[in-house]
Amino acid sequence: MKCKQWITKYREILFYLIFGVATTLVNLVLFAAMNSLLGEQQYLVSNVVATVLAILFAYVTNKLFVFDSKSWEWNVLKKEIPSFFGARAFTFFVEEAGLWLLIDCLEMGNLQISLFSFVLTGTMLVKLVLQIVVIVLNYLFSKFLIFAKKKQKS
Repeated sequence: MKCKQWITKYREILFYLIFGVATTLVNLVLFAAMNSLLGEQQYLVSNVVATVLAILFAYVTNKLFVFDSKSWEWNVLKKEIPSFFGARAFTFFVEEAGLWLLIDCLEMGNLQISLFSFVLTGTMLVKLVLQIVVIVLNYLFSKFLIFAKKKQKS
């Protein structure tokens, strides 16, 4: 299979990965910045700010580039917006619960990993792991519920 054919065949997944990584970076950078500003003990507040801004970024990039939903007509938006933000709210609560469970209850926030003089706190490590869970869930919601293409009747 030639490169152009491969890209055409796997365009959606490829673009989801690219913009998913970008959204994750937006989320992680904002989370780290908010933790630095507020202190790591306020990680749940930091996560709210980071997630809300990352969700706004994700909606626009998913709509325009990943799932090719270019219409800004009200009939399209009134379906997409509540389902997109509803699904993201669900995965946000999964992440918040996971952060609380792993950091507060299981005390994983106390961990510290050092890689090449870069220190990764337990809080950031937990956030990274939960981002993988969130990315998978968000893709499934977006692919099969939010931006699902209606099949043409032949």
